[in-house]
Amino acid sequence: MLKQVSLFTENKEGGLFKITNVLAGYQINIYTMLANDSAEYGIIRLIVDKPDEAIKVLREAGYQCREDKVIAIIMEDTPGCLDNILSAIHGANIDISYLYISFERETGKPVVVFKTNEPETATFLMGKGYNLIENF
Repeated sequence: MLKQVSLFTENKEGGLFKITNVLAGYQINIYTMLANDSAEYGIIRLIVDKPDEAIKVLREAGYQCREDKVIAIIMEDTPGCLDNILSAIHGANIDISYLYISFERETGKPVVVFKTNEPETATFLMGKGYNLIENF
């Protein structure tokens, strides 16, 4: 499974800049970033090249953050590919907490990244022939 950094931040001007500035100061490269917001705070999800160091420096900067394990599957860039993955997951009664799409840097192929609380999901998907990635 892939390590993802999740953190909370106030929903105010410059919030994302402050996060990227901390990471840039420590030469931590961001591969993917998803920002969700509400009226008062935002949840930022990051996949970075050095997740353990990112958590350390973000905590030192005052952010509440944690490491989450997520599943990332390289997809073909064809209609129905994501539907096939989700069909397999649905058929196994696996609940997805959230999902987002990114791209694999070397090939440019789409990658679906998702979080589930089912511990055997990665093994199940590999058994179905899906290509899971450990890093970007």
